[in-house]
Order: sequence, then C-alpha cells, then structure tokens
Amino acid sequence: MTSMKRVKKVLLALLMLLCACFLVADPEDGFYIVALIVSVSLTAYGVRTLLYYFTMARHMVGGKSILFIGIIVTDLGVFSLTTADDPKLFLVVYLLGVHAFSGAMGVLRALEAKRYASPSWKWSLLGGIANLTVAVLAVVAGLFLRSTASLSYLYAATLFYSACVQLVSAFRKTAIVYIQ
Repeated sequence: MTSMKRVKKVLLALLMLLCACFLVADPEDGFYIVALIVSVSLTAYGVRTLLYYFTMARHMVGGKSILFIGIIVTDLGVFSLTTADDPKLFLVVYLLGVHAFSGAMGVLRALEAKRYASPSWKWSLLGGIANLTVAVLAVVAGLFLRSTASLSYLYAATLFYSACVQLVSAFRKTAIVYIQ
C-alpha cells in the first residue's frame, strides 16, 4: 500500500470517529447529519463508478457489471437523500440491508474457507455473525422499540468498529511478492 493510500485510510478513519462521537453526543440531531453523509457518499461512489465505466471499464470483460453497480448505487444515494426527512426508517433500512448482506456473505465465505481447510474461517464466521446481529438489533431498535437514540448508538458503534478496522489496515505491513 502506498503512503498516500495510508494517509487516506487514516483520514477516513478519523472522520468516522468524529461522526461516531457526534452521534453519541447528540443522538437526535445526529441522524440528519448521518443521513446526509451516507447519501452524499453513496452518490459520489456511484458517480465515480460510472465515470470509471465510461473511461475504462466499458472495454473490459465484465464492464457491464460495473455499469449496473454504478447505476444502482447512484440511484440508492439519490433516493436516500430524498428520504432524509424520515431518518429513522432510512437508518433502519441502511443498517439492515448493509449488515444483513455483509453478514450473509461473511458466513458463506467462512463456510467456503472451512471447506478448503483455511485457518481464518473462524474470524470470517465471527464477523458474519456480528453483522447479522447488528441487522437484527437495527430491526428491533427501529421498528419494534421505535428508539431513535438506540439506533444512533448502534450506528455509532458500527462507525467506531469500521474506523478501528481502517486504522489497523492503514498501519499493517503489506507483503510484497517478488517473482524470480
């Protein structure tokens, strides 16, 4: 990893930590800021993916999948910006969708790694189960308890965890493979 990528990861982690602290300090108003940040970041990622498709990926194998991902993510970002008036529903759907998908993929990845006798399958399984737990907690806190503060604290915890993972990956030594 280049030093510029490391700096970007550290800055992103610090921004995540700042947002998590803001959510913990003011859980009611923090919803709107989080909804805005998520919407803008989804839209920016979608536009960046579309630009990548039109500049390079249309000539690649599997380029159409990049086009579809760019269209879907851009649409999701714009849609989430329009639903920012009701951030509780937005945050429940976001937490449920992202963590349920990540959890299912983590469990499936762990089962595949176990089948190939990989030693890291336990960590993948643990991460998948943790993501599924966050999805269930988001549904319980948002739809059944109707607690805005609980959703804010849950989202702040996931932001804190993601920031810690970003910091660890930024300072981890990267292996360089030499072909002789």
